Amino acid sequence: MIANRLFFFLLSATVVTAVELAPLSPFGIGGCHINNRTAADNARWIPQMAAIGVSVHRCAQTSWGAVEPEEGRWTFAALDAQMDYLEAQGFSFGGILMGSPKWNTKDAPGTLPVNNLAAWSRYVSAVVGHAKGRIKYWEVWNEPPNGTGKDQTAADYAKIVVAAYDAAKSADPECLIGLAAKSVHINYLDQAIVAGAKGHYDCITLHPYEVMNSLATNLGMEPVYLNIVPIVRRMLAVRDPAKRDVPVIFTELGCDAEKKGSEAQAQSLVKAYTMGIAQGVSCIQWFEGRDGDSGPMGLMDRQGTPRPAYHAMARMIEHFGHQPEYLGWVLLANQHYGFIFRGAKTSLLVAWAAKGKEAPVDFGEEMKLLDVVTGSTLSDSNCSLTAAPMMVLGVPEKFIAQAKANLSRPLPWGGDFSGAESVSVTMGKVNQEQGLHTLSGAAVAEDVLLYGGSARSGGTPGGNLFVVDPNFLSYTTTPIEISVVVRRNEGNDNAGFKLVYESTTGLKTAGGWFTVPDNKQWHTQTWRIEDPQFVNYWGYNFALESDGPKFSKYFIQSVTVRKVAR
Repeated sequence: MIANRLFFFLLSATVVTAVELAPLSPFGIGGCHINNRTAADNARWIPQMAAIGVSVHRCAQTSWGAVEPEEGRWTFAALDAQMDYLEAQGFSFGGILMGSPKWNTKDAPGTLPVNNLAAWSRYVSAVVGHAKGRIKYWEVWNEPPNGTGKDQTAADYAKIVVAAYDAAKSADPECLIGLAAKSVHINYLDQAIVAGAKGHYDCITLHPYEVMNSLATNLGMEPVYLNIVPIVRRMLAVRDPAKRDVPVIFTELGCDAEKKGSEAQAQSLVKAYTMGIAQGVSCIQWFEGRDGDSGPMGLMDRQGTPRPAYHAMARMIEHFGHQPEYLGWVLLANQHYGFIFRGAKTSLLVAWAAKGKEAPVDFGEEMKLLDVVTGSTLSDSNCSLTAAPMMVLGVPEKFIAQAKANLSRPLPWGGDFSGAESVSVTMGKVNQEQGLHTLSGAAVAEDVLLYGGSARSGGTPGGNLFVVDPNFLSYTTTPIEISVVVRRNEGNDNAGFKLVYESTTGLKTAGGWFTVPDNKQWHTQTWRIEDPQFVNYWGYNFALESDGPKFSKYFIQSVTVRKVAR
């Protein structure tokens, strides 16, 4: 079964007494501010979520200002009504410890309340104690460092985490405290733990929107998403070994239905849950149930009309159930990822075409196939995989045996680079990627035949953003050299860039500005980096950044990352 799940009490709508412990389902949901202030807000969309089997809601409205609008005056009526409503709908739910009311930060709104930790602790103790037996899981802040002061650091966040943990555990020893960060900002978690948060949390929460967008836009980036939980575990093993196996929850994750398209949103949802469960995410709380004040992200639009993603979620819950077991992965036709599970009724295989290009697959025997997005079914021994995830119901034992054998093996990304000393990408009509990849999808890649050889414009969207295979280097601080081979464009325009990379202190520039000398020949520039810490915070590891189009008038022939001795 999925390890490290949180546990929530399921209660009746009127009796505030724990009646049963239930494992947290991986299929969760969340709502924006205007869809989650009160029970009346929830009533616009929660019933539709319950109708498809969703039973985990991210949170009730528990912010500091909502329950203590004036110092010493506590108002729990709205929270009580909301908890009553959610319980009546069959939902378990968490809470967020965050905010600072105007009376506490009149001169410094939007900051972590380190100015008054005593008042912060009283708030945490009061709200956690009030919701004891009804709210089990509490996040500390919403995606920090967002919503913190300009000069506040991870050390300031650590202070409120420690204070919250101590106050919450005193009020409810059984509650669970979540250490949070925006996106996949594992560097920030690392810094907070070192600064004092060590041991003062029971789970980790992340919002990997940027990596999710890579799945939707830059097809073929599955290994980056699949590395989120492993990299958290790797960091915890170094910084806080006793917490290495705490649950990891994606308390927000979603896809813009207008920018990406409703079909792509649904496809992304299926992939996000499939690979989230596969890597051990305890719960994914999709953002959001119904469109509100945060754009077209919902399973339903603003009028409450279901999008394809709504029906895809329903089919996933129907077939996966709330306690699926991940068995392992297979490569179909030796290149397309397939993930196998024990589901609600039978074994399941979920797969899609590598990089979204249609590809035939011969299973060797008749299979029952389900298009998870459209709901169409067929029985056949052959199918054409596309970007749309396909589910096989009732997986033959030979595939299950392969999956189990692969369970602990690294997922190949054009090869196994776990023991490689270097990785590289050589540009061309089709990039030759050997453990190093760009974020430029085929739709935007600008291939340029230049001076008798292939190259790519430095101004191509995403073509200057690079991701190393996580099996090659991820979190571990190993000295590396990054080399780029470049030249100016045909007009010999002034061009240049700086190398920005993920470091132990966040995004950092290596050296200074590099000006490409000329267009007479290819020029190699190499940087030695002592402190890389690649975690895919924004979905990539390093970038060649120019000051606008004026300086991006150069061509890239190749890029290489090499491990070097200290």
